[in-house]
Amino acid sequence: MEPVTHFLVGAAIGRAAFNRRTAYATLACSLAAEAADCDFLWSFAGPVAYLKHHRGITHTFLAAPLVALATMAFIWLLDRYWFQRRKKSSTTDNDRVPPVPRFRGPGNGKINYRWLFLATLTASLSHILLDFTNNYGVRPFFPFNARWYSLDLVFIAEPILWLIFALAFAIPAILNLTDREILNRYTYSYHGRISAIIALSLMAALWTLRFTTHTIALNQFNSTQVATEPVTRVALMPYPINPFRWHAIMETPHTFQTAELNTFTGAIDTDLTYNVIPKPIDTPAVEAAKQTELGRVYLDWGRWAIPTDLGPEPIPLDDPDALPTPSLPPPHTWTTVRFDDLRFQYDYRGYGLTTGPSPLTAWVYIIDNREDAGEVYGHRVQK
Repeated sequence: MEPVTHFLVGAAIGRAAFNRRTAYATLACSLAAEAADCDFLWSFAGPVAYLKHHRGITHTFLAAPLVALATMAFIWLLDRYWFQRRKKSSTTDNDRVPPVPRFRGPGNGKINYRWLFLATLTASLSHILLDFTNNYGVRPFFPFNARWYSLDLVFIAEPILWLIFALAFAIPAILNLTDREILNRYTYSYHGRISAIIALSLMAALWTLRFTTHTIALNQFNSTQVATEPVTRVALMPYPINPFRWHAIMETPHTFQTAELNTFTGAIDTDLTYNVIPKPIDTPAVEAAKQTELGRVYLDWGRWAIPTDLGPEPIPLDDPDALPTPSLPPPHTWTTVRFDDLRFQYDYRGYGLTTGPSPLTAWVYIIDNREDAGEVYGHRVQK
């Protein structure tokens, strides 16, 4: 999932169970829930390195306790060198610090490290769980098992979840403000805890609904003759907001085919003139591209990856000078090979396939069907 959802889910986990046990539980859970995405630092080594390591070791069960400990260390530093100093400097006769709320737990708001570790570990595991629900996938058993796992249930950005968790934090703030105005003093109620529990429950309910409609869509698809040839495998990709709408991808011996399903109306829509993709020819240039670093990484990740020989076609870049097309004397030739993943070749805002490359498309220049002359992923050149 994108970072906003991770932060919100982490904060809800802290409020739902742990902020009555230890200080800084909500802050720590928010940070731990997003900490695994520190793998974005690999992007400084280039787009291919980022693709290779994205959702890698930081998104594993092996690393989850280490992520929790790193978050705890950051909270300790924050408490010792910032919060404590601010608390001391603000304690004067004319500026009385409000009483520590009860949710900070025993010990007058001190950190309980056992509870803080449990909180941050739970939040770091939530990151793996959330990423597991979408169609990009995770490798939770890496490096012992490099297989990708995904449920394909929730789109990578789900506005319904944003609304659920936004209300979970906005409603308690309004209710607590009302309590203070009525009682004319600082108080603490369990509005925040209850709303966080409700929000997490609604997220689980949304997953259950999507799992149910995904199963119905798959059964509906299998009982209907959609493809022109026998189907060897099929996958259903989610749309945001609408849990009843699914994008189907099918593979047959000679083609890939897509369709749109709606489990609410029971409709299956496919346009055979548009949604049938002939399988590309496996040329020597394609074979050479598969052996490049980008090709190996892309095919390892791309469950529905398609390499296509485009011939001498320039790679579409915002800055063509970033990777000029090869200039070769005869009889040397060059070819462009493009890698697409059908999981992301559909317009989640519209209907059906996209009209151009997705942000996850990759290209390789191949010289004389054997030599790598430049790699591009996500419109960024690998230096």
